[in-house]
Amino acid sequence: MKYNTLGNTGLFVSELCLGTMTFGGQGIWANMGALSQVEAQGLIGRALEHGINFIDTADIYSTGAAEEMVGQSLKNLGVKREDVVIATKVYGPMGAGPNDNGNSRAHILDSVKGSLKRLQIDHIDLYQLHGFDTATPIEESLSALDTLVRQGLVRYVGVSNWAAWQMARALGISERLNLAKIVTSQNYYTVAGRDVEREIVPLAKAEKLGLLVWSPLAGGLLSGKFGRAKEAQDGSRRKTFDFPPVNVEKAYDVIDVLETIAQSKGATVAQIALAWLLHQPQVSSVIVGAKRIEQLDDNVGATEITLSADELTQLNAVSELPKEYPAWFFRTREAAPKPPIANPVASQD
Repeated sequence: MKYNTLGNTGLFVSELCLGTMTFGGQGIWANMGALSQVEAQGLIGRALEHGINFIDTADIYSTGAAEEMVGQSLKNLGVKREDVVIATKVYGPMGAGPNDNGNSRAHILDSVKGSLKRLQIDHIDLYQLHGFDTATPIEESLSALDTLVRQGLVRYVGVSNWAAWQMARALGISERLNLAKIVTSQNYYTVAGRDVEREIVPLAKAEKLGLLVWSPLAGGLLSGKFGRAKEAQDGSRRKTFDFPPVNVEKAYDVIDVLETIAQSKGATVAQIALAWLLHQPQVSSVIVGAKRIEQLDDNVGATEITLSADELTQLNAVSELPKEYPAWFFRTREAAPKPPIANPVASQD
């Protein structure tokens, strides 16, 4: 297991992060999984054995049950607080009231107390805004997060599922008001869905944000169970919950290449899909969720796979994004011949 810095910080996190949407199984989260406390604890224990030191959850996952399972598991396993990096999120509805959701100062300050209690910890390593709140000024949200950092309840802050322009505004506001800056962006990213490369990845690179990847297997589509000549079992997540949206025909082209590379390396399709993400320089950590220890073991196997330049070229070519303006214009200008620049020293001579 390799470790990367969490964006432009000195905190190191494992290149794979254990996701917890499969914990609890309440409400819509039953589509992801319905692991019991015992099963969740088994997965966390196995992840720690593999060297994974990063766990990502959210208050909304099974309406708090996932956070409770994480906290109880770490306590039962006797894990030292400093040995694990815990990330959680705020934004989604946690009640029926008008102020039980969003990124208002009120909801953020109330929600962090609930997350800390459920997780049984005194601080959260990474606290993320789980969506963009159009009703709340960004200044208010960032000020609330800064308060939590100054109080020591939160170490670092980030966002999830924000547009690049929204993050750019947040970074500018934080700079102007001397507030804690976001250090990460958590986004959907996979070799079958590379939309983040248009605006978010360039922003992350320019601002040194760490990219955290959710649904790296496209909701199970790249698990190896699917393909043009394959029909997944009825119990497959994609059969019951078709999310995230994917261009399936293009994904099948990607799967064909993944299968060829996997066969040549004695690996699984899922491992090659994860390995492709691990080769992307802006990615700090890839969040993997599992229902069984065997799935987790298979995912961890991706960390041992090195893709050659030719294999990366094949995958990049088959999954290439359609050209969009102004990106194609930038490339045109970059490819244009440059005028000769006179040597000022020579001209003086």
